[in-house]
Amino acid sequence: MRDFVILSDSCCDLDKGLRERFGVDYIPMRILYNDVDIPASLDWEKITSKQFYDLMRSGVRIRTAQINTDEYKEVFEDYLKSGKDVLYIACSSALSNSYKSSLPARDALAEKYPEGTVVCIDSRNACMGLGMICMTASDLRAEGLNIEQTAQYIEEHKQEVNQFATVESLNYLKRAGRVSTTSAVFGSLLQVKPIIISDTDGQNVAVEKVKGRKNSLVRLADLFKETYRENPHQRVCIAHADCPEAAEELKALVMERMPDKNVEVITAGLGPIIGATTGPGTVAVYCYGKEVTFCAAEK
Repeated sequence: MRDFVILSDSCCDLDKGLRERFGVDYIPMRILYNDVDIPASLDWEKITSKQFYDLMRSGVRIRTAQINTDEYKEVFEDYLKSGKDVLYIACSSALSNSYKSSLPARDALAEKYPEGTVVCIDSRNACMGLGMICMTASDLRAEGLNIEQTAQYIEEHKQEVNQFATVESLNYLKRAGRVSTTSAVFGSLLQVKPIIISDTDGQNVAVEKVKGRKNSLVRLADLFKETYRENPHQRVCIAHADCPEAAEELKALVMERMPDKNVEVITAGLGPIIGATTGPGTVAVYCYGKEVTFCAAEK
């Protein structure tokens, strides 16, 4: 059985410590602002997380750029040359073209390296939801499952990953074209906070509106409690965009509601790709729970 690498992209939000712990690598996307074009690093080499979110607070629009097929081909081939197969777990195809762009690279290399395997998975998740799936893949690899068995498990269970998120300000979603100017203005005036989930397509969808920051954090924790299920790969992840105090408040609310106090709770910073859309002050909780069945496209 050939060894395989677990590979993701900048949307997985796994910092260096978590990547080293779980043996996960990633291909960086890019971020662009003013005349700057730099890798969307999960280790913030070119710009710190604080600087990044302060730029957004000052009104700078940050754009993102995808990984192209040639870049995928180069990275996949490097691993195949070293004798390793590749399990690439991509950001949700509803949010990014990453998965779609990886497929031609996979197909081209299948002819060149018939003894090797590249498997590409549309995770239908992003942020620490995607990160959780990568960590689960690492667990399965450590248990001795091969690349095909690991991929099959991920495909069968990826929609059990639940996300409950909220933003501090609707202005960043407006700037990214995700909400209307009217919604942003009135939402800000009324202190309305959306409750955002990831649906069956992997699209981020606001399913509720709550008044006030404190109430929104309580609602996230309550929804977490409602969906949480025991799972051999359960980890609870709290993600935040330069708002550690809110993350700690949410973590405390979640811990109060957790049925199993022995489950690991990981707190992580929101990376530059998703953060460029949702803005500073975003906070979210992720866990394995009831299978996601809501699809916004059907509404």
